[in-house]
Amino acid sequence: MSTSAGGQSKRIGVFGGAFDPPHNAHVALARAALEQYDLDVLHVIPTGHAWHKARALSAPEHRLAMARLAFGNIEGVTVDARELQRPGPTFTIDTLKALQAENPGCQLYLFIGADQFATFGQWHLCREILEIAIICIADRTESALTQTEFDVYAPYNHRFFILKLPLMPVSATQIRQMLASDAATAEEAIKLVPDAVARYISHYQLYGPG
Repeated sequence: MSTSAGGQSKRIGVFGGAFDPPHNAHVALARAALEQYDLDVLHVIPTGHAWHKARALSAPEHRLAMARLAFGNIEGVTVDARELQRPGPTFTIDTLKALQAENPGCQLYLFIGADQFATFGQWHLCREILEIAIICIADRTESALTQTEFDVYAPYNHRFFILKLPLMPVSATQIRQMLASDAATAEEAIKLVPDAVARYISHYQLYGPG
């Protein structure tokens, strides 16, 4: 059985996303997850082939490099490239099962945003995900979650918890749009990502106009 130093079952967090680009709210979520849920490790996992995304993602090597720059200095975080290396569509359930097999007896915590929770019922094998992992919902705005939303998943609604976060209304979509705009707006966008990520974006001229 996989155990922590104190003899308890190992607590493993999973935080997936496109990270296109990773921004300051992503970093705040990772730090909050480690602290509030006393995780032994948090796997930050850039999405592979995102079948559910209407737009094409930036090249995997760029998103992986930026994730490593954004999260690499946070103790307890490992940037996990497995979904980028997996051929075909990427499903969360496959990643959770793999981590469970690698860490028998562990407790998995899946961290998602409130926007992802709104569509969770459409996820591939979502009920099986609830059997494997505790779902921790991070709301980046004032919480508007209702009990009715959780009741849809009865008898699994006890598997949902809230991750408390400061108000940080920023999204990767917004940042990409700002970077593709005029120079002054792009300069403001750079402040929304970690410094190392900002330098990477500038060096490779990502998200610019055209």
